[in-house]
Amino acid sequence: MVDVLVVGGGNAALCAALMAREAGASVMLLEAAPREWRGGNSQHTRNLRCMHDAPQDVLIEAYPEEEYWQDLLKVTGGQTDEHLARLVIRESSTCRDWMRRHGVNFQPPLSGALHVARTNAFFMGGGKALVNAYYRSAEALGVQIRYNAPVDSLELEDGRFKAAYIGDERIEARACVLAAGGFESNREWLREAWGQNERGEWPADNFLIRGTRFNMGVLLKFMLDAGADAIGDPSQSHCVAIDARAPLYDGGICTRIDCVSLGVVVNRDAVRFYDEGEDFWPKRYAIWGRLTAMQPGQIAYSIIDAKAIGRFMPPVFPGVKADTLPELAEKLGLDPATFEQTLRDYNASCRVGTFDHTALDDCHTEGVTPAKTHWARPIDTAPFYGYALRPGITFTYLGLKVDDTAAVRFNGVPSDNLFVAGEMMAGNVLGKGYTAGVGMSIGTAFGRIAGTQAAAAACTQTLAKSTT
Repeated sequence: MVDVLVVGGGNAALCAALMAREAGASVMLLEAAPREWRGGNSQHTRNLRCMHDAPQDVLIEAYPEEEYWQDLLKVTGGQTDEHLARLVIRESSTCRDWMRRHGVNFQPPLSGALHVARTNAFFMGGGKALVNAYYRSAEALGVQIRYNAPVDSLELEDGRFKAAYIGDERIEARACVLAAGGFESNREWLREAWGQNERGEWPADNFLIRGTRFNMGVLLKFMLDAGADAIGDPSQSHCVAIDARAPLYDGGICTRIDCVSLGVVVNRDAVRFYDEGEDFWPKRYAIWGRLTAMQPGQIAYSIIDAKAIGRFMPPVFPGVKADTLPELAEKLGLDPATFEQTLRDYNASCRVGTFDHTALDDCHTEGVTPAKTHWARPIDTAPFYGYALRPGITFTYLGLKVDDTAAVRFNGVPSDNLFVAGEMMAGNVLGKGYTAGVGMSIGTAFGRIAGTQAAAAACTQTLAKSTT
């Protein structure tokens, strides 16, 4: 029997496994995916949002706790547990030396990664390099790793973990950490969560999955059915606007469309529906998936002109290009008359001051709805470009309620040997909304906490048995 069983194979699971092993526990990690697809959604990440009170290597200036908290409060609309959120924020300030010891390297952000040089530490080589570094370190420390090992049920007794099952195989452990992800790859569950809209559409049918195809929510559903305390709205998620041509799974960062704030976004009816310049892109990019999901056909179109080129990270697919706006409308399949009217109204409303995409500038609109608060410039310089957008689900927020020990709770009572980390509990901090890099902050903080607590729980059991 191992001391600690970790179910999952992404950042949170790996942090838990490494911490438990460093604490002296024997550890087995079960990854549902094959080795070549290991790492869950973490393989697609780029950075970690970090609190710091002064410049630190790749991080410039300062990003104090209160500012981080206010950023999180704004995007969640107050739907967050302040105690747990501040725990995550503080942990983000101290974890990077530990990460480096396990082979993770950092680099300054690329020039196209707007507004995050101060707040986010980027992984050299991206999330895949981070995941590979953690797996190498885990193997070197003696963590047993099994791939193609999807756990479909647990054996529980009075809120305590006894064993996990892979089909008919029973695996015992003294303590367990659940870090097996949300249900974003489970189309039927997404369909149930989003339901049917007033147009008779099932929005989830048009969602693309930015991350892994292996997050089916099997263990999450099992735990909810077993009476674990839940938190979060099943329709809330980290959901961004991605290229409609992206693959169904594993499109990752490169399918995101980052030029929204530099132009306008219209829906299938060729009309605008939200302020494209509300705030800096890292604080607003994650609202556009849900906004697109609310539009007819769950599709929208990001429109820019030549002035925007070179000011954003280009996506993997080139935009549809045209020399005139009517031609662009035709190519995108939009009604040219409505499209031209929308653009005419927007262009006429622009009050251009000093354009500065690195600041909340004074370029805004007047007399048009919705307004564009910043970076509003007429779209009048050929060539013109359009990108079709679809909702891209990264991870879901329905999860298990925890306290600061990461313990799973049943009727308010924390388990003494079952813990949870990562997407399976992110809803405690993220009731809705998202800001760049905070998912990795949550996974790292609670993965490390869960691993430490699980090792201690296993040690307590071993000591108890040795004295009887």
